[in-house]
Amino acid sequence: MRKRGLATLSAILVVGSLCAGAPQPRAEAADSGGGAGPATGLGVDLDTVTIPELQARMADGSLTSSALTSAYLRRIKAIDPTIHAVLRTDPTALRQAAASDTRHRHGATRGPLDGIPVLLKDNVNTRGLPTTAGSLALAGSPPDTDAALVTRLRYAGAVILGKTNLSEWANFRATKPTSGWSAVGGQTNNPYVLDRNPCGSSAGSGAALAASLAQVAIGTETDGSIVCPAGMNGVVGHKPSLGLVSQAGVVPISAEQDTAGPMARNVIDTALTFSVLSGGRAADGPTNPGALRGKRIGLWRLPSLGPDVDAVMTRTAKQLRTAGAEVVEVTPPYQQRLSELEFPALLSEFHRDIDAYLATREGPRNLAELIEFNRTHPAEQTCFAGQELFEQALAAPATTDPEYRARRAELKDLSRRSIDETMATHHLDAIASPTNPPAWTTDCARGDNDVIPSSTPAAVAGYPSLSVPAGFVDELPVGLLLMAGDHADTELLSLGAAVERRLHAWRAPRYLPSVGTGASR
Repeated sequence: MRKRGLATLSAILVVGSLCAGAPQPRAEAADSGGGAGPATGLGVDLDTVTIPELQARMADGSLTSSALTSAYLRRIKAIDPTIHAVLRTDPTALRQAAASDTRHRHGATRGPLDGIPVLLKDNVNTRGLPTTAGSLALAGSPPDTDAALVTRLRYAGAVILGKTNLSEWANFRATKPTSGWSAVGGQTNNPYVLDRNPCGSSAGSGAALAASLAQVAIGTETDGSIVCPAGMNGVVGHKPSLGLVSQAGVVPISAEQDTAGPMARNVIDTALTFSVLSGGRAADGPTNPGALRGKRIGLWRLPSLGPDVDAVMTRTAKQLRTAGAEVVEVTPPYQQRLSELEFPALLSEFHRDIDAYLATREGPRNLAELIEFNRTHPAEQTCFAGQELFEQALAAPATTDPEYRARRAELKDLSRRSIDETMATHHLDAIASPTNPPAWTTDCARGDNDVIPSSTPAAVAGYPSLSVPAGFVDELPVGLLLMAGDHADTELLSLGAAVERRLHAWRAPRYLPSVGTGASR
């Protein structure tokens, strides 16, 4: 039942993207550099081409995975020195692509991801490639085995192109970190405006996609780290319902909230990648990607993100209403209490879960040894020196403590009620909110300026959320975050495809060195 539901969604999205819905390739540009459409010699524009279009070309023999993979490798070589999103490429990528070409020639392909280049966030165990979480402490021997999600990607025929930079330890080290910085990879830049931040711990995945350095990428999220970099880099990011994507072999923060998920430049590629990552485990439900008419969407405005973002939400609401959706304004309850409870619970869970993970790797064997490593390695302190969250986690109550258990139980209850009650009261199909403010200026001395509450309800509840491009404030992208009830991933992706087509808000980055200070947050 569940597999059929997601398979149906994927088929309908494919038809919609090929017939009318997805962004169509523009004329191929003559320059492979900043801002112009990437010239590939393939007859496709890497900025806008979708997986179904690529598979159609590979099926008729006019494109090979080897040529596609080579084009992305050339693009990484040309563009990544500007944005620092890719830590390393996989030396076996072209060998993987050649194997896919053989399968295509013999009619033995493994599905829609066969031959498609994928980048992995560098906290996802990848056999034979360093997996560091951005830390020099894990920069020695690579993992012995793949994470479960990498096994799924390989089985589906995807080409593992390489690893992306991230906020070190997924932004769970210091109280004032700088997103997109790690001791291993340095600072990732936002491709739209290079002195602006890419947001969230999946910063490298978001920036790489904005720069068209891979067809899809994998991010991870505890609270906001897929959807915020998606929004701030003008791409699509899907945080799945908790448990649909295995976390085995992924560097953790909290088993109660962590999930990996797909990121892409469009919803169809995101949905197809999610189908592989989850093994098709999504609930049956409505799968018509064009059905905005009659949908009821609750708009949570979040005026704290500023008048420019609110203006984007006003324009978005108008566009959705014009397409036949009903948009009503809502304010999900319990948000203050969630903000009070979440961080202390994560500290206890991080201590438990990182100790279990470190025991499987060479290097520091537990959190106490990791803290000592950072104290004695100056390179770990070149952007910010703090590791206050590590130290607080070391002293936090154990997850067997009754006070901790009561806190996590209340978090789960209130976060789910915040979404469930809002949707029931207003008879909603989804709740929508701004994903992000315009990107702030990257500044190691100041750290991030990223109090963005929209991701928290779904992240804490374990419910799905999906960010799609909504518009711009000056040169800086703003996303629309859609969230719905538990295991409603199929319905959310269908709705997201319809919203994406209606808003048509994506545009390629121009790699500007800076812009005026008006959009800084």
